[in-house]
Amino acid sequence: MKPDDIISYLELINEEKAHLQKGMNYRVGRNYSVFLMSVRKNAPYADQINHTTGALIYEGHDHPKTKTISDPKSIDQPMTTSSGSWTENGKFFKAATDYKTGLSTKPELVKVYEKIASGVWCYKGFFELVDVEQESDGRRRVFKFHLLPIAKTILQGNIELPCNRIIPTYVKVEVWKRDKGKCQICNSNKNLHYDHVIPFSKGGSSLTSKNIRLLCAKHNLEKSNKIMIFLPWISVGASALTLHRMN
Repeated sequence: MKPDDIISYLELINEEKAHLQKGMNYRVGRNYSVFLMSVRKNAPYADQINHTTGALIYEGHDHPKTKTISDPKSIDQPMTTSSGSWTENGKFFKAATDYKTGLSTKPELVKVYEKIASGVWCYKGFFELVDVEQESDGRRRVFKFHLLPIAKTILQGNIELPCNRIIPTYVKVEVWKRDKGKCQICNSNKNLHYDHVIPFSKGGSSLTSKNIRLLCAKHNLEKSNKIMIFLPWISVGASALTLHRMN
């Protein structure tokens, strides 16, 4: 799986071999954790993406609603449970603090998925948890976890991603709606991926929906070939655009 691959929730849980019912999942993998995030309108938490640096700020999670707590957003996000054990907030807080203070030489590795639409997720890749803060949101204290993007490879270790390649959420949502969740060459709705029309390596932008489209895995792999694609949302003075895909 590569960053910008689009998957269903079923594919997500098959990938992680776990039913992820919450956004924060400490060490759900053998040597990594998983965050499920959303920066869409009306998302339950105030997650943020810096499209200049690629950094994420992931907000901690609220206390579960109970008979005595009818409005979890009116109380501080919990570090521990009523029995004294760590919540997911607490586990990640400890991991981030251990790294900041030098108790751990490596930051916690976190695999991130971003919600695009109901039942539709986008894989964002691996990140390192490098910092954490507790701050007021105007009503209570919340956790803010800071993560930096990396690519995880087996042979070469962790390699920094080109942050300015990251496609903003608003672009992903717009493209998903415009392309109707289908490959723009064959109309397949399987194994989809966000693709740069003009390659990023050739100066193509990640910041406009005009340069981003949906492709299936087959046609994404064929993008090194010279192909003719009808792009109705790009005004080029012709019905087709010839692209020589290098990357």
